[in-house]
Amino acid sequence: MDLVSLGDFNAVALHGGFGPASRALDRPKATLSRRVAELEESLGVRLIERGSRRLRLTEEGVVLHERTRGLMAEIQEAGEVVASRAPVPRGRLRISAPVVFSHALLGPIAARFALAYPHVELEVVADDRLIDPVDEGYDLVIRIDPAHDERLMGRRILEDERLVVASPTLAVPPALEHDEAELAVPAVVRTTMPTGTRWDMRTDDGRIRTLKPLPVLRFSSLLMARDAVLEGVGAALLPKLLVEQDVSTGRLACWGSVGAPVEIWALYNSRRLLSAKVRAFMDMLQDLPGRQPVGLDGRPVTPAD
Repeated sequence: MDLVSLGDFNAVALHGGFGPASRALDRPKATLSRRVAELEESLGVRLIERGSRRLRLTEEGVVLHERTRGLMAEIQEAGEVVASRAPVPRGRLRISAPVVFSHALLGPIAARFALAYPHVELEVVADDRLIDPVDEGYDLVIRIDPAHDERLMGRRILEDERLVVASPTLAVPPALEHDEAELAVPAVVRTTMPTGTRWDMRTDDGRIRTLKPLPVLRFSSLLMARDAVLEGVGAALLPKLLVEQDVSTGRLACWGSVGAPVEIWALYNSRRLLSAKVRAFMDMLQDLPGRQPVGLDGRPVTPAD
């Protein structure tokens, strides 16, 4: 049995079709189809039902996939063990990160990484969707306040907070300086914000002021919300990492913060040894300005951890 063809069959079965497997492996769809056909011919059985709109394995295909996918994963991991000992990072490195984090911080880091490690093909996908890094073939994922997952481990690379910001042309509500219980303000909000939401905002002097956002615009994109706030449409609750430069240069005014700080983590598959390429990128994430990463035990980490 040809292991390359078997690996391609398992990839098609895992990703749910030739198209998704082609995108995940960055290989031509026609090549995958040919490999699976060759495997079927060598075994003398049909493994995949053709003609249906969605992938459907035959009974023999289900048996083969269940019996061999674990073995193929072990073979892949064995190769990664060897690669992790290589002195020079090389190969393909796929990273998934939230859109705002990618926009605000990841571009320059990715560029420096590409210049420092020319033998690594770096692919960064900006996506707010909660992807499964194991099933979807990512080497590293950036997540905000991630839930516990025993399949993943990594480092907390920074903390962030949510700020209520507005254009300086939008007058600061006078009630912020008094003890009024609630203040209505024109606001640019997420499309997912429930009706009746309130912002319990902490001001610089430590006081809590409750704002009632009156939606003027709703966006699914925080980047679009920032642009609208810069135009003076209203106030918005936005990540500090997205607007801190605007605040420091005076383009936006910060009224206060809402909620507890959030943690941003870089995570990888706990069942695989940390490869040289992932380790190199993790080390480069430590150069985020003004922020020191910590390990799972909360202690500061160094590149050797």
